[in-house]
This record gives sequence, C-alpha cells and structure tokens, in this order.
Amino acid sequence: MENSEGVKIESTVVTEEPLISALDIAFFVVIITVAYFWYFKRDKQSSSSEKKPYTIQPSSLSSIEQTSNSSFIKKLKSTGRSLVVFYGSQTGTAEEFAGRIAKEGARYKMKGMVADPEECDMADLVEMKEIQKSLAIFCIATYGEGDPTDNAMDFYEWLQNGDADLEGLNYAVFGLGNKTYEHYNEIAIYIDQRLEELGATRVHEIGLGDDDANIEDDFVSWKEKLWESVCSHYGIEETGEESNIRQYKLVDCSEVLPERIFSGEISRLKSYENQRFPFDVKNPYLSKIAVNRELHKSGDRSCMHIEFDIDGSKMRYDTGDHVAVYPKNSSELVDKIGELLNADLDAVFSLLNTDEESSKKHPFPCPCTYRTALTYYLDITSNPRTHIIKELIEYASDPKDQEKLKLMASSTPEGKKEFHEWILRDNRNIVHILEDLPSVKPDLGHLCELLPRLQCRYYSISSSPKVYPKSIHITAVLVNYTTSTNRVNKGVATNLLAQLIPTNDELPQPTIPIYIRRSQFRLPPKSQTPIIMIGPGTGLAPFRGFIQERDYARKEGREIGEMVLYFGCRKKDEDFIYENELQEYVANGTLTKLHLAFSRDQPEKKYVTHLLEQNADELWNIIGEKSGHLYVCGDARSMAKDVHSIIVKVVMEKGQMTNSQALNYVKKMEQQKRYSADVWS
Repeated sequence: MENSEGVKIESTVVTEEPLISALDIAFFVVIITVAYFWYFKRDKQSSSSEKKPYTIQPSSLSSIEQTSNSSFIKKLKSTGRSLVVFYGSQTGTAEEFAGRIAKEGARYKMKGMVADPEECDMADLVEMKEIQKSLAIFCIATYGEGDPTDNAMDFYEWLQNGDADLEGLNYAVFGLGNKTYEHYNEIAIYIDQRLEELGATRVHEIGLGDDDANIEDDFVSWKEKLWESVCSHYGIEETGEESNIRQYKLVDCSEVLPERIFSGEISRLKSYENQRFPFDVKNPYLSKIAVNRELHKSGDRSCMHIEFDIDGSKMRYDTGDHVAVYPKNSSELVDKIGELLNADLDAVFSLLNTDEESSKKHPFPCPCTYRTALTYYLDITSNPRTHIIKELIEYASDPKDQEKLKLMASSTPEGKKEFHEWILRDNRNIVHILEDLPSVKPDLGHLCELLPRLQCRYYSISSSPKVYPKSIHITAVLVNYTTSTNRVNKGVATNLLAQLIPTNDELPQPTIPIYIRRSQFRLPPKSQTPIIMIGPGTGLAPFRGFIQERDYARKEGREIGEMVLYFGCRKKDEDFIYENELQEYVANGTLTKLHLAFSRDQPEKKYVTHLLEQNADELWNIIGEKSGHLYVCGDARSMAKDVHSIIVKVVMEKGQMTNSQALNYVKKMEQQKRYSADVWS
C-alpha cells in the first residue's frame, strides 16, 4: 500500500505542478513536424529543379499554365499544330526518328511536334479528335527481352490497364527492334494493336525496323509510304518543299561566366563536384576505379576485370543487374574535327530550340565549349544516318563530293547501295567522311545539332553485393578493329576504361560516371533450386556473381542447389578468364559441374552448344525433373538462338513431347522466369 500510495502521491505532484504540460509537448511536436515536412518538401523541390537546369520556363507563365505542361493537346491547340510524334527511346534512335518525321510534316501542311510520353498525360489522346486532320505517330523501341523503354513504361502500362475510348484518334506506329532477339519489336506491335482495339484508326501499317540489318533503310522506306498514306487519308498534297529548317539556333556564349558552363555533366551543373544521392541516368555517380587488371593470359586480345568503388555512395545493386558507364570520345578524334573544320574548339556556345513549346530546350547540356560537346555529349564514332548525309550536301564545294552525298542521301536503289557500301560496310564515321570528302566543311554548330547523343554503355555486373557490397565488378573485352579503309576503329568505352589504371601512390585515382540499371536476370528465390548457366566468353560475367552469391550462402550454412556452368573460349592457355576462381568453386562444392569448351585447342571447333547436346540427360534432369532454372548470357545472334533450339530438342526427346508441346514448355519456362537470357548482338 505504501509503495503504491507513494507512487500515487508522486504522480499527483507531477500532474499538479508540471514544468511542461502534455498540451505543450503535443503543440511542440506539431510545430517540429510541420517544420520538418516544410523543409523536406522545399529541399526535394530544390533538388528536383537542379536536376533539370536547362528546362527554361518563361517568367510570365501563370501557375495554372505551369501545371498544364504535361498536356500535349493544349500545346497542339495553342500553336496550331496537328501532328504529334511520340518516341519510346533507350539509346536516342527512336527520338531522332521522331524528330525527322515531325520536321517533314511541314511538307504536308501538318505542323508537328515531338513528345516524350513520360512527360505527357497520355490520357489526352482521347482529345486528339478535337483537332482537325490530326495525327499521332509513335516511334517505339523494344528494349531488352520484350520490354518497353524506360520513358515509355507508363504509357505501356496505361494501355494495358486502361479502357479509354480512342475513337477519332488517327495513328501510325514505327517499331525499332533487333531480329536477333526473341521478342522482336514486341512493344511496337502491342501498341499498334492495342490502339486499334481502343477504337483508334490506323492511317498506315506498322513499320518494323531491324537494327541487326539496316534500320535506317527500314525507317526511310516506311516513312516514304507513310506520307503517301497520309496524303490519301486526309486528301492533301505534298508541297514539294524540302524542309531544311534548323531545329536549334546557335547562341554565342563567350560572355557567360565560367561557373555557368557545363564541362561534361549529364544534367545538373557541377554535379560531379557536388554529388547527390540518388544516382541514376541523369545523375550518375563519379566512381573511382579500384582495380583494373588483365584477364587474358596471352594473345593479342584484351579482356579487363574492372572494379568500381561505390563505398559511401549509398548505391545498392542486386546480382544480375547492369552497370551503365558514361564514356567520352578520344581527344585525338575531337582534335581532328577541329582541324578539319578549322574551328576554335574552346569557343563557348549554346544551341537553343527554335520551337518555344518544346520541352527539350537544348540537344545536350548548354552552354559548353565545342570541345566539351564533341568529347562528352556527341556520338562521333558511329555511322551517320542518311538525314545527316543530306544536311552535309550544302557544305560541299566540290561538285563530285556534292553528287556523292546526294546519291547516298537518296532513297533510290543506287543510293541505298552506295550508302550501305561506303558508310556501313566501310564503317565510316563523321571524321572519316570529312577526311575523305575534303570539300565538305559544315558549320560546327550545325554539326553539333545533327550528331546523335553519345550514349552510356551497359555491362553485366560480375560480382555479388553479398560478397562485394562496396564495389561493382565488370568483365569487358577491349574493342579494336581495322576497317576496309585500313583505319583502326576503337570502342569508345572500353578504350577509355583501358586507360584508367589505379595507382598505388597518393595521386587522385581515375574516375568515371556510372549508375545501376535494374535487371530481371535473377537467381531463384530459394537457394536450393538447381540452376544451369550458359555463358561463353564475357557471358560468364553475371554467373560469376551468381556463383559468389551461392558460395556466400553455403558458407553461412544454408543448403544450395546444383550449379552447372557451361563456359567456352578460344584457348585454355589464352582466354580462360577467372580460371582459378572457377576451379576453387568446383573444389569447395559450390559449383557442381564445370563444362568447358575450348574452340581452338583441337582441329575441330568445339563450342558450348556441342556440350549441351552431349549432356541432354543432365539438362532434362535439372529443368524437367527438378524444375530448375536455366540462364543464358552472351551473343544473341547465334549462340543464344542455338541454345534455345537445343533446349527445345532436349525437352522433346527427354520429355517425350511433340515439337509444339516442347515449344510451349519452354515458353512456360520463360514466363515463369525459369528460362532467362541476358544477351546482346
């Protein structure tokens, strides 16, 4: 009683004479909470605006107008346009095609605009019928294993889940794909069919571009027939006027303060000096190169093992993910362009969009020097497309050079043949063209407008975050080859990486911008599930991470399933990468079986596909009887297709199925994520 009375008395004293009442405390908490959220929101908005430093908004815009920026319909109506070209682009090609179509619209009395579906309210498509003689064109790439590009994902999901009435919408679709992949142009085909299902009217049949062949030819051929269909559908005629209007105007920025000039940043000014999480495609992390070592034991080829330091970055990755690396062009090629055009590469300039309604004010971060643009922002090593060739004609002072360019820019059979042989087969880039046609002296500002953006390069991550949480490993073959014109072409990213060798002294370590791209290439959720991995050459990369992760689980005392690896290379003593690691995993039991194929160590070529055919019983035991997972990584053009055919054959024979049943079985494996591919062409 005394104790409880004592407590009760003490309690009474506290409540009768408080220093801070409960109401005061509650009021104080509310103030702190409001202040926190106010500060957080302001900081978030500030950060968001800094990520888009060159989206210029007129100061006269009202708050209502600012909130309606996603309405492409309002932009069309306010500017008297009837053509909108949407693009789904991962590398920039679809965006480039969209721009060319929009530009040509003027020849058919259809003023056009280019639109990014990620920045638009695509539900506004239902209002397109309110604009007389309106047309929506979709240039849509299929990415990876039948996926939409990042910027088209929301639109794709809107089509899948929505049920909008699109009657009155006139449309056409051009797809960008690659026939070496199983899901060739799958997204474009779906969008074309889905728009029709929702009531829209197809003005012209879908075009399917094949990047494994000549996607430029596919696009040009489709585009010519598109305009014929447009003229027929709307009862209009071509004006016959060539549209060579510049999309951007050149601005002299010599008076701009040095601290306002971009020097290679992807989006936010000074982002490499002041790094801010989260890191993504527009805000990459400047990673130090921790390790860069040669994997090949001999021979004239090179394969690098590179480790990016991500300690302190807050970046996280999963086994099977990709890392994107932002390269830069060689100073030798950049200087060559300056020399050929007699240009001051250190002059500061900007390119400003002549279309005030466009959300894309600049083709790349501006203002900057020509040297910066040619080094970090523009692709100067790929084969120029025909629209660039066409724009170069006016700069040729020699009639012979002019006629050659005219021929290659034409859509005639002779022109297509010349373009294919002189540009594609001989692998000429813009530098080679300027060298071989010396009278062609384009304005450097115009050239910067024409050239496509330099894209980041993706690599399969060859490490597990369980084992290496503070670093990302990649396995990359150095790309160097001699063309038919006796020029040495070099891979932009791999040749840069080859030069970034960390030192042991106190000098600043080499760095490169990176970010992580998520993948669906994943280990089974249960560590006991058996798996088969097929990865010749650098296709081994993600499987190195898989093995590390399973080895980590084994050391923790968890049960792990069978791991069977098929690896192939040319010669055991030359390019058997990670040999010691793999043999150690075999010795400790993590790697159940290691099947090796050295194609040139014997008179007859021997590949992993031969080993797969020889081990049909083992294959069926894992993927059929034990419901295991099968993974393929490497060349899509031949290896991955051959593997697929062999798997179907094994399922037929060992599973006692017909060809149709076997195909359905393999298809079901893919749907269940039991058959996964991480391939490239």
